[in-house]
Amino acid sequence: MTPPDRQSFPIPRIGNEQTLNRMAEKRGDEEWVKGRLGDSRSRFLLLADLSVAVESTPDRSTTRLRWYTSDQVKDLGIALEDALLLGCDSDDIAVFAVSLSPAEATRVPGGGDTLKPLVDLRSLAMQEALPPTDLSLAGAARALAAWHATTKCCGRCGGHTRSKDAGWRRRCWACGQEFFPRADPAIIVLITDGERCLLGHHKRYAHSFYSTLAGFVEPGEDIEACVRREMREETGIEIGNVTYLASQPWPFPHLLMVGCWAEALTTALTLEEEELHDARWFTRAEVKQMLAGAHPDGFTVPGSHSIAYALIKSFVDQR
Repeated sequence: MTPPDRQSFPIPRIGNEQTLNRMAEKRGDEEWVKGRLGDSRSRFLLLADLSVAVESTPDRSTTRLRWYTSDQVKDLGIALEDALLLGCDSDDIAVFAVSLSPAEATRVPGGGDTLKPLVDLRSLAMQEALPPTDLSLAGAARALAAWHATTKCCGRCGGHTRSKDAGWRRRCWACGQEFFPRADPAIIVLITDGERCLLGHHKRYAHSFYSTLAGFVEPGEDIEACVRREMREETGIEIGNVTYLASQPWPFPHLLMVGCWAEALTTALTLEEEELHDARWFTRAEVKQMLAGAHPDGFTVPGSHSIAYALIKSFVDQR
């Protein structure tokens, strides 16, 4: 098996253009952060119940993130103290996110309708509705917001935690324990025997939708060991060489998808039915039909927003 050249490998991301300077060296500078929060040039992205505020053209042909100024955020009665710093753009304009709970969203003037349209980020990604740069910013904001929502209490003493470093650290007021945003590694794998690739159908997928296989890295595992264990558990396939291709941040809530090619040493399938409803070997010709939406049995694959698509496309193109 010859894996694709990583130098020419297409890397789709949520999103794939990291244009911001994340300003890690300034997050702990309270005066600098305070100044940027009050700067009329700073921009704020609002989330409510982890859904993102967007704006669209009347015909919905174009969708972008909806940005607010600091004064506009204050006019909504929203405090800026817990705003999450995403970074500064090339013009040195600070970009923040403010996340509201469902209850907080109903308390803005005019109620939650004032913030609409609010759209789930997964839907925006699946529909490829946002430009890559917007998707990247929204993904970072959502991942941070989800982490804050589940880290309000200390796991050591049970005390309340408080946001620090412009949203990049939480500290327990009682025992001083510190917590940092998570990025959980998960593997996503294109298994091939050289001329065919193995794709699976999960119960949660739409009918006739097939994709690459995935799993979570466990403590003490490296990526290669995880690929071999997960693929053996889910399909019964024994894996030889494992080649890293690319990664994709996936903020649902805070995954880092590590994309790999895997060499199949065996081909007989024994499926773990709780994980997979079906899995089968597909030839390149079949997968090419699936990518074009023209498979005679109606089989489909993930859209171009995902690293699964890139893995599958690289197999078809033999890159």
